[in-house]
Amino acid sequence: MKIQQKNSRVEKEQKKEQPESVLEKTISVVFLIPFSKRCVYNEMNYTYILQCSDGTYYTGWTNDIAKRLKTHNEGKGAKYTRARLPVTLAYYEAFETKEEAMRREWEIKQLSQKEKEKLIY
Repeated sequence: MKIQQKNSRVEKEQKKEQPESVLEKTISVVFLIPFSKRCVYNEMNYTYILQCSDGTYYTGWTNDIAKRLKTHNEGKGAKYTRARLPVTLAYYEAFETKEEAMRREWEIKQLSQKEKEKLIY
């Protein structure tokens, strides 16, 4: 019994002497940073306009344009675009926060089709 205790004490001392792995250092650093999605992931948010196959426009916001465009074209996106496939990306703007992207989406949705075309072209 005493031998096991002595060995476990020696193992603990050896573990203390071993340098931390890169992962352990990274984890400790991540927890020291105040939580903010932008700090950790540095994601951008986008307001986008899609041109549907019937010539109409659909406006939305996302944080991953390529994934969202693929979702729309698979028929799993907005109900409006499902009946107007395929859709193509006509225009987008980048923002640091989702609130800015959502505000811009609302502004674009208030525009007429001619005003949207002026913005795109």
